[in-house]
Amino acid sequence: MSFVFLPFMVQAEEIDTSLISQAKAGILMDANSGEILFEKKKDEPLAVASMTKMVAQIIILEEIEKGHIKWTDTVKASSNASGMGGSQIFLATGEELTVEEMMKGISMASANDATVAMAEYISGSEVAFVKKMNEKVKSLGLKNTQFKNCTGLDEEGHYSSAYDMAIIAKELLKHEEILRFSSMYEDYLRKDTNNPFWLVNTNRLLRSYEGVDGLKTGHTDAALYCLAATAKKNDLRLIAIVLGEENSKVRNNETMALLDYGFQNYKMQILKHKNDLMKEIPLQKANKQTLKLYPKEDIGILKKTGEQDKKYEYEIKIPTLKLPIQKNQSLGTLQVKLDQKVIKEVDLVSQEEIKPLSFFKLFQKIVQQIVSGSMK
Repeated sequence: MSFVFLPFMVQAEEIDTSLISQAKAGILMDANSGEILFEKKKDEPLAVASMTKMVAQIIILEEIEKGHIKWTDTVKASSNASGMGGSQIFLATGEELTVEEMMKGISMASANDATVAMAEYISGSEVAFVKKMNEKVKSLGLKNTQFKNCTGLDEEGHYSSAYDMAIIAKELLKHEEILRFSSMYEDYLRKDTNNPFWLVNTNRLLRSYEGVDGLKTGHTDAALYCLAATAKKNDLRLIAIVLGEENSKVRNNETMALLDYGFQNYKMQILKHKNDLMKEIPLQKANKQTLKLYPKEDIGILKKTGEQDKKYEYEIKIPTLKLPIQKNQSLGTLQVKLDQKVIKEVDLVSQEEIKPLSFFKLFQKIVQQIVSGSMK
């Protein structure tokens, strides 16, 4: 079960539409709740260039988190990967870099060769990886996105929308490790070799806008200049998307205008952080003595600037639990109530894996309890 919220309605006439007058489409979204603060042609299918790579990054991070691959794994570049045009880190056929180095190349230099190398490493081929990417966006409920490649290079039938890109960015931000890469302005690949490669992040807002720490630029002939930016000030994190800008300067200026609008007019009241322990349940037949439940994500309420914070009530609902329990498995819900009405609902999860005891371990535990006198 995923969180629900009462939508905060923004009236179009309240917003200065000249904020992004040059963009073909755009959107400003609260990263916590997904509430839309500004929109312009948010559902129009458009070319999105290298912003496509955000879905590739999601899949890479999921594979890391599942333990299927490691940051230290070496990835060998095929001739197909090394032959990619556009933005690249100039992989040679047969060259090996670690997953971490490939991710730096994708996140900072928008490297097509590194993206294809990772696609082939994970799925065996770019075609199979793109299928996985399309399955991911479908699982997010997105209806205006279809990918033909993993890089975002112009291809007929390859498109997304401002809204879909914002939801993809929101999903990517759930994997906090992405910010380690997207916030890095400069670094080196092949640093200790005779051919060091200097990486400079394509997202120049990292140096020109306070709070920006991601996320993905894009540029092709069809897409023009695009940007998915995220910035955080105090407890408010925003996602700004602009598509189809005529040059990088206009792209950056209109993105900053969106962020300015959001931070000037809204604030976030954080009620519970995702590391706040919400409930502890004793366990008898498991390898852990207790099950500790935490919110799946930070619980926040978006408010207009100047609006007073309110006091909320909470109700925890836990269905019958069964072992084993997986890490981050949804095990119940935390309801946030105002005036006895549910305004938000967030999953409660375990932050660790819990397994049932074997018969032998269970027998040992019972004996220990009898000897210690703790069993009555």
